[in-house]
Amino acid sequence: MSFGNKKFRGSAEASAFGTRYRAMMAKRPFLLFGLPFLAVIIGGSFVLTPATAIRFERHDRKVRTMSRDEELGIGQQRRKVDMREEYYRLAAKDLDDWEQQRVKRLKGESDGILD
Repeated sequence: MSFGNKKFRGSAEASAFGTRYRAMMAKRPFLLFGLPFLAVIIGGSFVLTPATAIRFERHDRKVRTMSRDEELGIGQQRRKVDMREEYYRLAAKDLDDWEQQRVKRLKGESDGILD
């Protein structure tokens, strides 16, 4: 006399969802475990994509690129430059009467004097 492959289960245990799921899982593991897992992963990607886009859009609103004038701190109060006026202003300076002055160096910085 040989025994069957079926395990003994009581009547209360036979109707439980977990027991039926476990038995079906042994027969079709991909259908009952792999497929829901992949569905959650792929579905989560589609759900999180708009949320991530919103996050980056909010960040972009806070941080904007500065123009060259804003970087230099030049506003609307800058004076207009006329080339002729600048030429005459520089030409009026006395360029022959000047004195060379050495700049004080920072500590540890080379002063450029060769020994």
